[in-house]
Amino acid sequence: MFVPGQRWISAAEPELGLGTVLRVDGRSVQVLFAKSGVLRQYAQDTAPLTRAEFRVGQRIAGKGVAFLIERVEIHDGLITYRGEGRELHEGQLDDEQSVSQADDRLMGGRVDAVDKFDLRYEAMQRRANARRSPAWGLASSRIDLVPHQLRVAGVAASRRPPRVLLADEVGLGKTIEAGMIAARQIASGRAQRVLVLLPDALVNQWFVELLRRFNLAFAIFDEERCQTIESEGDGRNPFEDEQLVIAGFSLFGDEDGKRREQLLAAGWELLIVDEAHHLEWRPDAVSPRYELVEALAQATPGVILLTATPEQLGRTGHFARLRLLDPARYSDLEHYLTESDDFAALSDIADTIRAGDTLSQAQGADLAERLGDDATAMAALAGYPDHDGSADALLGALIDRHGTGRAMFRNRRAHVGGFPARVPDIIELPGDLADPDAHAALLEEFRTDIQQPPGDFEPIYDNDPRIEALVELLDTNPDDKFLLICRTQAKVQAIEDALRTRSGVGVARFHEGLSLLQRDRNAAWFAQADGARLLLCSEIGSEGRNFQFAHHLVLWDLPLDPDLLEQRIGRLDRIGQRSDIDIHVPVLEGSAQQLLARWFDEGVDAFDASPADGRELLRRFGERLVASAEAQAEGQADDAALEALIEETRRTHEELQTLVNSGRDRLLELATEREPQAEALGEALAAEDADGGREGFVLRLMEEFGVHVDDIGAGVLSLDPEYLTTDAFPGFREGPVPATFSRATALAREELTLLRLDHPMVLGGLDLLLASETGNAAFLVDDGLTARTALLQAVFVLECIADHSLDAARFLPPQPLLVTIDTRLLPRPDFEPSAPALRRATERKIEVNRYRKFLTKLVPPMLERAETVAGAQAAKHADAALEQARAQLGAERERLEALARVNPAVSEADVKAVSDELAQLELALPSARLRLDAVRFVVSPDFLAMR
Repeated sequence: MFVPGQRWISAAEPELGLGTVLRVDGRSVQVLFAKSGVLRQYAQDTAPLTRAEFRVGQRIAGKGVAFLIERVEIHDGLITYRGEGRELHEGQLDDEQSVSQADDRLMGGRVDAVDKFDLRYEAMQRRANARRSPAWGLASSRIDLVPHQLRVAGVAASRRPPRVLLADEVGLGKTIEAGMIAARQIASGRAQRVLVLLPDALVNQWFVELLRRFNLAFAIFDEERCQTIESEGDGRNPFEDEQLVIAGFSLFGDEDGKRREQLLAAGWELLIVDEAHHLEWRPDAVSPRYELVEALAQATPGVILLTATPEQLGRTGHFARLRLLDPARYSDLEHYLTESDDFAALSDIADTIRAGDTLSQAQGADLAERLGDDATAMAALAGYPDHDGSADALLGALIDRHGTGRAMFRNRRAHVGGFPARVPDIIELPGDLADPDAHAALLEEFRTDIQQPPGDFEPIYDNDPRIEALVELLDTNPDDKFLLICRTQAKVQAIEDALRTRSGVGVARFHEGLSLLQRDRNAAWFAQADGARLLLCSEIGSEGRNFQFAHHLVLWDLPLDPDLLEQRIGRLDRIGQRSDIDIHVPVLEGSAQQLLARWFDEGVDAFDASPADGRELLRRFGERLVASAEAQAEGQADDAALEALIEETRRTHEELQTLVNSGRDRLLELATEREPQAEALGEALAAEDADGGREGFVLRLMEEFGVHVDDIGAGVLSLDPEYLTTDAFPGFREGPVPATFSRATALAREELTLLRLDHPMVLGGLDLLLASETGNAAFLVDDGLTARTALLQAVFVLECIADHSLDAARFLPPQPLLVTIDTRLLPRPDFEPSAPALRRATERKIEVNRYRKFLTKLVPPMLERAETVAGAQAAKHADAALEQARAQLGAERERLEALARVNPAVSEADVKAVSDELAQLELALPSARLRLDAVRFVVSPDFLAMR
């Protein structure tokens, strides 16, 4: 079927232009769309591709020539066109050619039902509107519309390319922000090859988060997968096998450096690194992981680093992270430290201005020195605090001069607000530690819990007092739901076994031994009002899942890492939680867990608040903490040493909190809110959610392909593929799919698909519809027309063929233009088929084939005239798109030029990137081309009788 050198067009993305088959390998085919700079890999049997074949009488162009085709020859699967004394092999064709056959179908009498024409046209309109939106790629994401997250994602995604450090406090959603940036970059075409590099323990968490929340199907790479790919062909680089890749750092610790070299050679457009504070760097020593990320960052346009560690807890490490993003700007540690001290002084001034307090003489002098080159800012300083707007103007001037604001985003829980209170409940229970077996089991359990990964401890909890305490909690709060998190799957099963004979409450399980589908079903049962009251989770329950409809959390055991404890609490302690969080911690007296609970409660204050310094406290006191816990579990506790440890931890915690708060960069926290793009994403998503017509359209699209839709109540639908007409429709491998149009419902039940036009399932249906001939030719008898009337409705698509990295579709997506022409070759722009005619269309059985003769006579001149009218409309659309691009990018360039004069963080490269993008768009947008997509012939009833 596919032969290298053939030309094909993507029916799903015709705006890419003609593509050339580069390689046919097994069941896949690789196609290069050179004009758009896009390389696509398709499965041969489901590829949405149409052969670019032209017939005698059509005009083609390529290699500096253009002619009418007089003869078509095929040799070895490749086409040669001849005419007017010239010839073109298909590989020589220009990338911009029209391959529409809609007019042929109409003139040949091969037409579809009228409603299919309307569905096709609406599909094109809706796709164009959705593609133009800043929310494209995010509308179907299972994300709440949290303002600070949307601001960060909106601003960062607009950078060219994004190179940012996400440093929000724990629990504010850095992973969600990174996922939004990545999803937007992928959907807009700015990034096609994305690498997520993580500590091994986070690989599965990120895989699930990207898939379930953002519909991004990343591939997890480990040594076994690499070896398998290499075995399929000599010299294959395994990392070139997939576009979206997740890998753990351990894969690149091989002694010969082979995997590292392959990773660097594969080439990436976006790099995401979580836990970036673990990348160790000092001026005199660099860790292998830092070296790897540095090499990747130098070769990759877009870089997103995530860290929850405040910069004040290690300014050298913070500088190391910033230099990964911008080595030219952050090249000297001492200069950075001096600059950081200066930002601290600015923060004090900013606090004074925000409070509306009078500036001290020293602060006024400092501001005058800093803002002396800005007449507007100096006028605001002179009028502060009495004149309205002076405070805002001063803050704006300071933010514009701010150093790391373009490279770093940091939100704090106190600034964001909306979080519930935490109510810790440490339940100390008498334990039979005199029993040597029980004593040994508790100690073994603690030791395996603090390992990474945990050990193979097999617990038995039949006589454990914690079970009785759990039952009492359930009985005391009969109307409430409880989330219990413990370390391992074995513990989940042991707790369930022990509860079975003691309580009749509904219990759901959530652990790594279950498939994603089983976890989804169990989580959905827990979410139902009449469902399970208790959800037993292993540690994976603390990874990204949200259960804020519950407010009771039972910590069966405690992790050693304060950040992991915060992740557990964060399953309930989230924005949108309407109740205080009851944190129940049952511990046995004299156990290692009891000591750990005291350290977290009295030393770290981790149950009452979200500590920013948890990792630093663990680094300083972790070894002593483990030693003390084991000593206590062995009956050799040193009470004085324990009290000293807790007191020293508490004192250090207070010092670090003071350091963090006093060194906070207030301007950094305010910078995002002042960006021009800060609110656009949130407004676009809100508009998407409010679209009243989308639901009916999506249901009609599903029905077109045989998907049966059942309303099963509470805003939930079941999409049943039993009568699906094509296996190419995506998303039904595991049978019926539960779905919803409600964002709130999708957030409450994570197994539900949120139906929006950019969801892979809906987008796949759109692509299949528009890739087919369905609806591209129709015939309608309209009783509302005056006698002896015939009209041709032609739908042209205005397409801008440009490099995908330009994201030209935000200004000019593939835009359908409907033109209506009568037999006098006059436009009829106000014509719309009458409602009765559309209703009766299915009842009328018209033998269109009988009218081929007059269709062949009338359609060509009417279509030619329609194309002329559409051309004039197209020019207006292209001009409007160009004007919009110039206005938006021009304003952005002017702002960057102004910032570059006062802010060293804004470089000439930032300004040049916007200028280059605008220059390319100024070439691409005016050259947008028209392509005929669909036609409909509309006649009065008597017109048929005349024939």
